[in-house]
Amino acid sequence: MDESELNGSKVSARGRNVPPFLVMDVLERAAALEREGRSIIHLEVGQPDFDTPSVVVEAGLRALREGRTRYTHSLGHPELREAIAAWHHQQYGVDTSPENIVVTAGSSAAMLLVFAALLDPGTEVLLTDPHYACYPNFITTFEGVPVRIPVREEDGFQYDPEAVRAHLGPRTRALVVNSPANPTGTLTAPQRLRELVEAVGSQALIISDEIYHGLVYRGQAHSIREYSPEAVVINGFSKLFAMTGWRLGYAIVPPWLLRPVQKLQQNLLISAPDFPQFAAIAALQHAQADVERMRQAYDRRRQLVLERLKDMGLTVLTEPVGAFYVFVNVSRYTSDVHEFAFRILEDAGVATTPGVDFGPGGEGYIRISYANSLENIDEGMSRLKKFLKRWS
Repeated sequence: MDESELNGSKVSARGRNVPPFLVMDVLERAAALEREGRSIIHLEVGQPDFDTPSVVVEAGLRALREGRTRYTHSLGHPELREAIAAWHHQQYGVDTSPENIVVTAGSSAAMLLVFAALLDPGTEVLLTDPHYACYPNFITTFEGVPVRIPVREEDGFQYDPEAVRAHLGPRTRALVVNSPANPTGTLTAPQRLRELVEAVGSQALIISDEIYHGLVYRGQAHSIREYSPEAVVINGFSKLFAMTGWRLGYAIVPPWLLRPVQKLQQNLLISAPDFPQFAAIAALQHAQADVERMRQAYDRRRQLVLERLKDMGLTVLTEPVGAFYVFVNVSRYTSDVHEFAFRILEDAGVATTPGVDFGPGGEGYIRISYANSLENIDEGMSRLKKFLKRWS
């Protein structure tokens, strides 16, 4: 195959048509500016800036020394699946069988496997708009159709159950819930979760992305399995335990979905990595104090961002209470938030994510991540304030 074939019809349309992941475009441009000697404040990336807790690292090292470097059971080590089930019972009071848990190489892999098992060409998945940027790409990879349901800031970016009912159809396979949400940081209330379960009924499967559970600063995150034992939970260790590079996640699935997901795991990924699974057990059982320390630090940063935005006249109608993001309405400054975010980067040295990365409903917004130090956030907010004064 020559280069012309690679650049032409031999390349799958699916590969050519994937939209850019704009947060990575911002990150890569920011890195290029830093190589030129520029000072850049990173408020774009959704990655904890804390080191993995030492108790977790030690468990991982111990597992390495014990030779835990091989393939594992395709569902994951039984010890980890049992620890996840125990953690879910402790957190939510929900009984979960370890037999219904699939450990994966990150939560993205868990979601991909679930969609691969669930979707046929042309079947539909309902999403909020805005939503996590990768959801539509996960769906279209398996020739599914993402159906975006607009949500509004004044409503806390929450699904309207009646709108969900209106979008349900004969080809609907799933409804994705993300609470706390990326990019908005908002939390879905228990009553709304119940209403969504009732709205969907038996017409579709609810897939709940709970990767930011535990990073909540007011109220409490509730698992979808408190209201529907048939729902799918996607979670992992990246955010709460600052383990992004360990690449470990999991899915809790209803019994009828377990074997299809397992077979896909066996064929596509074989298994989750070995030694990180023992680090994850330590995270679930022994890292509570570290998690609380990080949670309190995020909350202080969240409050600083909101305070500084208010000082700039940027009102956040629904205060984010989870994850580590603020979704900021800047529509009075621009009608092209993609270009605007890159202008902030080039002119002010502050990296943010353009809201259109999260769907058409993100036009007019930028996402600010407060997964950075108080000092850097304060400096970034000062630079942003000066930029907006010059811009207007």
